[in-house]
Amino acid sequence: MRNHVDVSVLVGKTLSEIKNEDNEELRFYTSDGEVYLMYHYQDCCESVYVEDIIGDLDDLIGSPILMAEEVCEGGEEDAWGTSTWTFYKFATEKGYVTIRWYGSSNGYYSESVDFIREDGE
Repeated sequence: MRNHVDVSVLVGKTLSEIKNEDNEELRFYTSDGEVYLMYHYQDCCESVYVEDIIGDLDDLIGSPILMAEEVCEGGEEDAWGTSTWTFYKFATEKGYVTIRWYGSSNGYYSESVDFIREDGE
């Protein structure tokens, strides 16, 4: 079962691992056995992917998460459709990481990023 949650649920948790699957999904493993997935369910006429990671994901491993937030910014519409940038900002004592997702579509499909807690894995 998958439960949508706000990324701020990670504040205070310690990550043991982060797996990046071809810039299409990120899986966050906590030291207490929880698993969170950041991804976009691809439908028809959209493309959503990790465009850039600023900082070192390893800085998020082994220290409690001090900040975890999401910021979205819409792009301008063009002849093909719309675009959205979604920024996930994380911090630990070791450093800061920003994960930038880019989504584009014909304007009728979602460009959002999902963050869910996976149960039973």
